[in-house]
Amino acid sequence: MSTVKHTASFEIDQPAKELFPLFSAEGEKLWAPGWEYENIMGGTDLHEDYVFVTRSHDHASSEAIWMVKRYEPEHCLVQFYKVEPGEKIGVIEVRCIELNESQTKVQVTYEYIGLSETGNGFVSSFSASDYSAFMAEWEVLLVKYFERRHQQRHQRGQ
Repeated sequence: MSTVKHTASFEIDQPAKELFPLFSAEGEKLWAPGWEYENIMGGTDLHEDYVFVTRSHDHASSEAIWMVKRYEPEHCLVQFYKVEPGEKIGVIEVRCIELNESQTKVQVTYEYIGLSETGNGFVSSFSASDYSAFMAEWEVLLVKYFERRHQQRHQRGQ
C-alpha cells in the first residue's frame, strides 16, 4: 500500500459563502466540464454521510463512490471519501477561507491510498507538479464560471 498527499491553494475574488456551495456534487455541475454524478440519495443538499457515484472523473479510472466524511458549512469546510473499489481510496478536503468580504482562499487537499497494483501505480505517479496543474485548472474554471455569471446578470440588468 502506498499513499500520496498534496495540498494547494489559490485566491478568488468572491465571497467564501458564494464559493463554498460549488464544492458539492450538484455545485460542481456549474463549473467543472464533464462533471456528472449519480444521485443515489434523492435530495441534492449536502450533509455528512451523503453518498453519490461518479464515473471516470477526477483521477478515477473507474466508478467512484463518494461519501461526505465531514461537512461544516458554517466553516466552509467539506471532506469526502472517494472509494474506487480494488484501486484506491481518496480523502479530499476543500476549505474556503474568507480573506475579506469579497476575497477567498480556496485550500484543497487530495490524499490517495493505493489498494492494488493499479492504485499504487497511480499513487506513485501523482506528482506535486501534476497536482499543481490540477488546482490551477480549478482556479481558471472557477474564475470563468463567475465571469459568465456576472455577464448573465449584467445582460438581465441585475
